[in-house]
Formats: sequence, structure tokens, C-alpha cells
Amino acid sequence: MATRVCDDFVRQLQGFSLTTAEILYRLPDHLSLLQTYVWQDYDLAPEFPALRKFLDFWRRTLDGPLYSVRIAHVRLARPSEIRAVTAEFALH
Repeated sequence: MATRVCDDFVRQLQGFSLTTAEILYRLPDHLSLLQTYVWQDYDLAPEFPALRKFLDFWRRTLDGPLYSVRIAHVRLARPSEIRAVTAEFALH
């Protein structure tokens, strides 16, 4: 029986980490008010190319000007923490 490896797991082995960004932006019609948007995806720290691409899209396309971006990330699995299974036992 073949099992399919989750794409997110493969990305973690490639060095991607789960990244969360809290984005505060100004409302276009009421610039004194701030709104929050939460973005989450797997990205490569410390450059964060996926987040930068999203923020560039935001600046080009959306009307709400960015106020601040706060980033948190965690590496869930590292290649050194993974070892191959040499045997599998099934109990009924």
C-alpha cells in the first residue's frame, strides 16, 4: 500500500517554516482607523519571499495602506529530526 506524502511536510523538509503575519492597515475611507488581517503560509526565513510577494501585491492592488506587519514563524520539522522507518508492524 503506497502512502502519499503531504506537500506541506515535504516543504518543511526543504527548509520552509510556518509563517504567520499580522498585518495592520488603514481603512481607505477612514485613514485614522486600523484594521487587522492575518496571513499564514509556509515560507523561507529570514527573507520570507512568499510574504514579500503578498505584500507587494497588497501595495499594488489594494487601497488600504499598510501600517505595520508583525511576523512569527516556527520550524515544525527539520531534516535532522527525520529518520527512515525500517519495519512496519500491523496489529489487528
